[in-house]
Amino acid sequence: MPTPDLESPEPESATPLAASFHATSTRQTRPGKKTSVAAGIIAARDWLLEHGPDQATADDVLREAVGRICAGGCLLSRVMVSIRTLHPQVAAITYAWNAGQSDVEVTPRGHSVLSNDMYLASPIRHIHSGEPMIRRRLVDRSQADDFPILDELRSAGATDYIVLPLKFSGNRINAVSFTTRHPDGFDDDAVAALQSFSRVLALVLDPLETRRIARALLGTYLGADAGRRVLDGLVRRGDGVTIAAALMFTDLRGFTAMSETLSREQVLDLLNSYFDAMAPAVQAQGGEILKFVGDGMLAIFPMKDDLDRDRACRSALVAAKDGSAAIDALNVERAKDGLSPLDVGITLHSGSVSYGNIGTADRLDFTVIGPAVNLVSRMQSLCEPLGRRIIASRRFASACHSDLVPIGRHRFKGIADEQQVYGLPG
Repeated sequence: MPTPDLESPEPESATPLAASFHATSTRQTRPGKKTSVAAGIIAARDWLLEHGPDQATADDVLREAVGRICAGGCLLSRVMVSIRTLHPQVAAITYAWNAGQSDVEVTPRGHSVLSNDMYLASPIRHIHSGEPMIRRRLVDRSQADDFPILDELRSAGATDYIVLPLKFSGNRINAVSFTTRHPDGFDDDAVAALQSFSRVLALVLDPLETRRIARALLGTYLGADAGRRVLDGLVRRGDGVTIAAALMFTDLRGFTAMSETLSREQVLDLLNSYFDAMAPAVQAQGGEILKFVGDGMLAIFPMKDDLDRDRACRSALVAAKDGSAAIDALNVERAKDGLSPLDVGITLHSGSVSYGNIGTADRLDFTVIGPAVNLVSRMQSLCEPLGRRIIASRRFASACHSDLVPIGRHRFKGIADEQQVYGLPG
């Protein structure tokens, strides 16, 4: 990209930050000499080295760094970072900065993106395969016009396009692209500076992405709150806290008999459909799903204090009702496919539980234990003989007032005292 003359006025779109960087670069240049926009890119690279690790997210890093590149005189029109990730629903995340927009656009991409035509025909795929750089001068028709995105960029007025690798630890290769509308594109110094900038950008983004992956995976496998506690340092056996919570335990009736007659794939489909019906109802009410045990699901609704007991129990009851309704809706769809209906037992209780790590020294489970957990699981044995889908303990029902009615006293294995249980009216 040609170097701007020192006497040329500031661009109309210059921000105070841009003016500051422009002034800095001009003061460092001897009179009569021109300054290269590469100086602004190098200044942004140096800022990344010093301040990049202090940024909270990848989009913060991109917004601040690219702002400094533009403030140094490089007329970028678009910068896009693509990072492959580990997540059951997301294969990659793109961060797109566009000139004239204050925010970086963050877009998760599902796993299907890796097999669709857009990715297969993209330069990013070649970067993932080891290409050190892909560059297309969009005003030079003699260059290869081999990627569909080039027409889109050219239509938007772009003149030059560079895609570079972002090399993360563990031999993970991601990508960053730079686009300009400057009539002459990027000059050689700017290209070299962008390559240097990209190497540092990868160093800054790598730990941020690693932490984000860890947070996402811990949330997926342990639950959002439990995952956060582990990531914040609760990692030793015995680490944990005592909390008060409403508890929900669900169990799929007749699952053992069904699994004897179904294939492995059919069993997995059945369980996933069942959990897909129940889990959103829990999460919508602020519940935390701690674990899936075969066809069982254990969830908690933490209480902030004693005054929060009624709110937590009512939220759990709403989740139970909504989950039951979701099972009914699922059964309508199963009937259309000629499949047998599903039924579920949902038990509810509240009390204090130990919330933390149990297990062996090198194989831990972050969960809840205690008498309250024992009772809510034992209550499952009553759902089928009583013909009830939802059963609650007296302690739980006392917080829900007339929403639940007594349906008898019963004994449970391992529980010393007879327990009064409650169900929905009628």
